[in-house]
Amino acid sequence: MSFNDILGQESAKQLLQNALRRQAVSHAYVFSGPAGAGQLETAVTFAKALFCTESEDDACGHCLECRKVDHGNHPDLTRISPDGASIKIDQIRELQRIFSYRSEKNNPKVYIIDDADKMTVQAANSLLKFLEEPQMPAVAILIAENGQALLPTIQSRSQQVPFRQLDPGMMEKILVQEEYPAVLVRCAVHLASGLEGCRAILNENWFAEIRNVVLQLGKESLNRSGMAMITASQKVFKSGLSEHLDMLFNLFHLWFKDMIYVQYGRQDCLVFIDQSEFISGHASARSTSQWVSCMDLAAECQKKLRYNVNGQLCLEQLLMGMGEAPE
Repeated sequence: MSFNDILGQESAKQLLQNALRRQAVSHAYVFSGPAGAGQLETAVTFAKALFCTESEDDACGHCLECRKVDHGNHPDLTRISPDGASIKIDQIRELQRIFSYRSEKNNPKVYIIDDADKMTVQAANSLLKFLEEPQMPAVAILIAENGQALLPTIQSRSQQVPFRQLDPGMMEKILVQEEYPAVLVRCAVHLASGLEGCRAILNENWFAEIRNVVLQLGKESLNRSGMAMITASQKVFKSGLSEHLDMLFNLFHLWFKDMIYVQYGRQDCLVFIDQSEFISGHASARSTSQWVSCMDLAAECQKKLRYNVNGQLCLEQLLMGMGEAPE
């Protein structure tokens, strides 16, 4: 992979390639932005470019140095990710031990820390000392969804490289070309920030099932007959789909937003593209403010779920709120 193979993120790529051309590479970078937007791919490509013997500002992919990175056995590249829920001080100490050895061919040593915002306080303080006093030339790449969660002293000693969510239309085109079902792709690109995240969703068998359940619940809740409660019990909590309630709430958010799109004549923006006729015929069943209230309720129920409130209670609260008679 070279910089040309990374989708979007032109500003980030330009910043890094300019540093390579000017031989002004910083000793530390923070790649911050939504998960899956290409931070890891860019970090590995940047490391390859630093080692590459053929290209000045990119990774050629053919030289021995690039091939070592591709095969995961380059001795001067180390990658750290959370051990359980966090990155611990022992992992940073092990990194320091590895970096006490000489590099090959006078390369800088490069380390990539995934989810760097999950470092414990002790690990972060240990890393700070390492950033300030490396034993040899080194380049740190810290990947963090929330770069502001890092110690201010780490932030101040690092160059910030912001990453942005990839354009959904761009991802949709690529994924449809890869022969993923178009109706599922249209949802996935609004649920993940990058191609890998979309593919991970699309490769799950339950994703199509839970999308169908959301459609059924969304339709049944409009007639306020109580059927939605029965459907939720049978098709969510007795089928194993209850493990994916977080995704269910995300999909409901998109369903409500589609209703609002129709009210504003933006059918071209619909996510549930196979349901355009139904949505167009029922969007007026609620006012815009009521659909917004439904979105707020879905977010509130999702928040409760993440705070370990009983999942069935969270979903029932949403369905009851959706089924209330219009004002």
